Amino acid sequence: MFATLSDRLTSTFKNLRTKGRLSEADIDATVREIRRALLDADVAVPVVRSFTGAVRERALSAEVSGALNPAQQVVKIVNEELVAILGGQTRTLNLAKNPPTVILLAGLQGAGKTTLAGKLALHLKGQGHTPLLVAADLQRPNAVTQLQVVGERAGVPVFAPHPGNQGSDDAMPFGADPVAVAREGLATAKSRLHDVVIVDTAGRLGVDAELMQQASDIRDALDPDEILFVIDAMIGQDAVTTAQAFQDGVGFTGVVLTKLDGDARGGAALSVASVTGQPIMYASTGEKLTDFEVFHPDRMASRILDMGDILTLIEQAEKAFDAGQAEEMVDKLASGKDLTLEDFLTQMQQLRSAGPLKKMMGMLPGMGQMREALDNFDEREVDRIEAIIRSMTPAERRTPKIINGSRRARIAAGSGTKPSDVNQLLERFDGAQKMMRQMAKGGGGMPGMPPGMGNLPGMGGKKSRGRTAPPVRKVKGKSGNPAKRAEQERGITSKPAAPQGSAFGIAPKAEPTQPAEIELPAGLDRFLGGR
Repeated sequence: MFATLSDRLTSTFKNLRTKGRLSEADIDATVREIRRALLDADVAVPVVRSFTGAVRERALSAEVSGALNPAQQVVKIVNEELVAILGGQTRTLNLAKNPPTVILLAGLQGAGKTTLAGKLALHLKGQGHTPLLVAADLQRPNAVTQLQVVGERAGVPVFAPHPGNQGSDDAMPFGADPVAVAREGLATAKSRLHDVVIVDTAGRLGVDAELMQQASDIRDALDPDEILFVIDAMIGQDAVTTAQAFQDGVGFTGVVLTKLDGDARGGAALSVASVTGQPIMYASTGEKLTDFEVFHPDRMASRILDMGDILTLIEQAEKAFDAGQAEEMVDKLASGKDLTLEDFLTQMQQLRSAGPLKKMMGMLPGMGQMREALDNFDEREVDRIEAIIRSMTPAERRTPKIINGSRRARIAAGSGTKPSDVNQLLERFDGAQKMMRQMAKGGGGMPGMPPGMGNLPGMGGKKSRGRTAPPVRKVKGKSGNPAKRAEQERGITSKPAAPQGSAFGIAPKAEPTQPAEIELPAGLDRFLGGR
């Protein structure tokens, strides 16, 4: 969502890094670029004015003029001000001292309240809570049915005594009372010992008095601990107007951003918290129930400035990866055993369970510079690799060297790929195996690493060849004549010619990594013990 804004800001700061000292004109030019980038991203004008004013004031102060690297100091200031307008610190739910905790969801129709109710319930269930969903949206067609389906997918019970609107219009069914349903839902939660109640309420296509009145009545009946305003992050400037209307009409204690994975410009996320004074608490980042995360202002600011989000990446990986399997893999590497294609398949499946690979790679620092390659990344390539491995027999997965031409053809036919695709996978895996062997020995061969450690593939050693150095070609049959031998070494190998006075053209002693086998002139071996 913040791709355009991130690219603009990154480009602006890149120009700053070329300057040793920053003049007032440099800072003004930078602030102008930041202002344009924020306005293009649909950030509210008052927020832009406040943000750029604070950045300019701090950039002209002593903290930048006295810094060793003024450009980095300006980036630090922008990062801190971004964190401030995004809400400052991370805020989590305020749980009631006497359960159940009541959470009321409010917002416009189409913002994603019903799906979000299931995501929030699943999130709380994973933390050990026992949530109950209450279907108080009796106006939108099939809203109750949708909540029941979402609750079933999340494994959370749904209280729905009324079927709600089953027609095609938004008319309230006869006898439907959302306030009574909400009140009965709270009583049911208490009797069944649920510690969290999540109430899904009705919305409209626009703000109106009837919507506000219904939401206010439910609020007064339940006295909720948290009122979460659910807003579509793609609506741009309207986000501010809508948020202010709900704040005046119902009031809310936190904001939830949905559709944060969209391709809109994302101004809502940078405007709502600053304008309303209420923090953004959660973010919905996809269609799956697991595409839900706590909103961290500092991490979001880091993403916008293309500095990555390593902490979130680690958290998602910890959820997906099995600690026992990871420990077994480490022990296997430490013992010198080769990884098999079965191990590779297991690791790939765990990586995919952490989320889309494109999203995971996007959390790495500096990936904004590779945005085009990242956008063109095809997730189906992983499916093809998995299909190839699954088409192999257990023996072939454990020992890929036994895969010959006929086996490659069979595997390709079974996976719907070409034999060349199977060859490519095996070649990549063979290279990965070699690298893992060298890493198990301690790595090495790389600049700045301690001496005496092993060499990584392509980094030198007995069998590897550097990319810049010309290849050394071995000559099996060297002449026994010292003069001809010296001529061969000068013309064919990269070794220096033998110095004058050397009896047999043997180079001066060096410190080779492994003993070199010396071929002596014919007839001399009888003087060396029959060698």
